[in-house]
Amino acid sequence: MWFYTDFMKRRNFISLSAFGIAALSAMPSGLTAGTTAQSKVRLGGPVFEKYNSPEEWVTALKKLGYRAAYCPVSPGADSALIKAYQTAAAKNDIVIAEVGAWSNPIDPDKEKAEKAIEKCIESLDLADEIGANCCVNVSGSRNTKHWAGPHKDNLTDATFDLIVETTRKIIDAVKPTHTWFTLEAMPWAYPDSVDSYLRLIKAIDRERFAVHLDPVNMVVSPQIYYRNGDLIRDSFRKLGPQIRSCHAKDITLREDNYMPQLDEIVAGKGNLDYPAFLTELAKLKDIPLMMEHLSTAEEYAQAAKYIRSVGKMVNVEL
Repeated sequence: MWFYTDFMKRRNFISLSAFGIAALSAMPSGLTAGTTAQSKVRLGGPVFEKYNSPEEWVTALKKLGYRAAYCPVSPGADSALIKAYQTAAAKNDIVIAEVGAWSNPIDPDKEKAEKAIEKCIESLDLADEIGANCCVNVSGSRNTKHWAGPHKDNLTDATFDLIVETTRKIIDAVKPTHTWFTLEAMPWAYPDSVDSYLRLIKAIDRERFAVHLDPVNMVVSPQIYYRNGDLIRDSFRKLGPQIRSCHAKDITLREDNYMPQLDEIVAGKGNLDYPAFLTELAKLKDIPLMMEHLSTAEEYAQAAKYIRSVGKMVNVEL
């Protein structure tokens, strides 16, 4: 799970104290009960309960009602342990959604960039060995102070080409057969839109490159914010077959500023069109929806309750 300080400053969390019924009443007006689910959606999130074995891990996931999970081991883990978790997941109908490779493989500092690339390679190797849906990272940044921060050179042709070269290097080093390497969108780095995802897929030209969808990260203006259901539907229409995992959170546009400020927020307290999100995601098979960026088990339980409530109203089971 990825935490980034400056990103969070832009999208600060808002208190959950008033969540409850108020969150349900804040559902987007497009919510309808007539949607037909084409498959279940696998909801997942972090496990706060301590576990010391695959069996204890499975028990903790089942208590939470999760059918998807973050990778339970780190790169470098013993192969026998990795196999044990893979077997436990398969036996209990749990999809290991993703292995995070959070790092900056296009860092201007070549030594730092090489270390980040090695981390991506190790993480992708783990994802392939444990059978995770994907290994995920952001493309990185040319910012020398913040590993995933904005920079004037991020959205340039030269950086695009560097991302292509670096991503190929990572995939070619592992040659995965059971998983995919994916990049998550960022507001200030490629991919920053649905169409830039398509451009990257074509340019990278690797069968094992795919998409990690976090629609909140592509809501970068009031225009998109108020019509984010269109963004979500466009994402699934154009990228659906390439999507391997999704992140679940929410977004709100502050109304007390003269300039637009978009804040990341717990699912159910913002304006993300969850009916559209769940309806589109349900059309895909076994693609996880992973909650992230919350601080406590209680917060995740509240977010899960909201997402499941929306799912029930659009006939999508989570």
